[in-house]
Amino acid sequence: MSNRLNSKIAVITGGAKGLGRSIAEKFYEEGCKIIICDVLSSEAQKVAKNLKGKSFELDVSDSKQVLEIFNYINNLYNKIDILVNNAGINGFENRPDIIEERNRINKAQIREYSENKTIDTHFDVTVNMSDFDWFKMINTHLSGTFFCTREALKIMNKSNSGSIINMGSVLGTTGGPSSPHYSAAKGGILAYTRALARELASRNIRVNAIAPGYIDTDMTNSLGYVKDIVKSQTPMKKFGVVEDIAWAAVYLASDEAKFMTGQTISPNGGFVMSQ
Repeated sequence: MSNRLNSKIAVITGGAKGLGRSIAEKFYEEGCKIIICDVLSSEAQKVAKNLKGKSFELDVSDSKQVLEIFNYINNLYNKIDILVNNAGINGFENRPDIIEERNRINKAQIREYSENKTIDTHFDVTVNMSDFDWFKMINTHLSGTFFCTREALKIMNKSNSGSIINMGSVLGTTGGPSSPHYSAAKGGILAYTRALARELASRNIRVNAIAPGYIDTDMTNSLGYVKDIVKSQTPMKKFGVVEDIAWAAVYLASDEAKFMTGQTISPNGGFVMSQ
C-alpha cells in the first residue's frame, strides 16, 4: 500500500464486479474509503465488506434513487473526494440469441467478402432496435453518469475539490456495427467529460474519462467469435485485464494527475491510437 489516495472517500457505481470491483480494490489498497453503488445488492455488499466500506443498491438510471443515495452519503460523510461513473450494460445481458446472431453475421460477412468481394449479409441493428432498448442503454450510461455527477457535485462543490472519472469506451470513438446505442452513449460520455471539465476547472474539480479497449470481464465473455476478430485487429493481439483499467483510475484520482482534466485515457492494446 502506497497511500496515493489516503483518507479520500470514493463512490464507485457498478462496483460489484468487473472493472468497478477492480477499481474499488485498487483504491482501497491505496488508502481510500470505498462506497459501492450497484443494482447487484448482495454482490456489492460482499465487495464492500471485504474492503471495509459501505454499499448501496442503486439503479443509476433512476434520478430519484440517485438523489436519495447521495443525500444519505452526504449525511454519513459530508464529503466525496472521488466519483467513478462506471455502471453500465452491454445490451446482451441474458440474450444469447443476439450473441449467436452477431457471430453468424460476422462469419458470413468475412466469408462473403473473401469469396466474392461483396457483402450480402447485414447487421440491421438500428432499423430493428426498439425504443426500450435504445433508452435503456442511453439512460443507464449517459443519463446515469449525469444523475450521479449532478448529486456528487452538490457535495464536492462545498470544498471546491474532487476528481470525477467517467467510463467511456473505444467504441465511443470508433463505433461498433452491432452496438449503435452503446457507441452513442459512450461517445456522449466522452463529450460530457470535456464539457464538465471546462465547467468545473474554476472549482478545482478535475473530470477525466477512461475509454477501455476490450478487457476480459463478464461483459466481454459473451462476445464469442468476435473475440478472435478483435484480437486479430489489436496490435498487442490480446484483451486487457481489469487491473489495466483500475491502475488508470488510481492515477486519475490521485494528486499525480493534478494537471489532468478533460482528458481520456485509453488502455486498449493499440486497438485505437490517437494524439
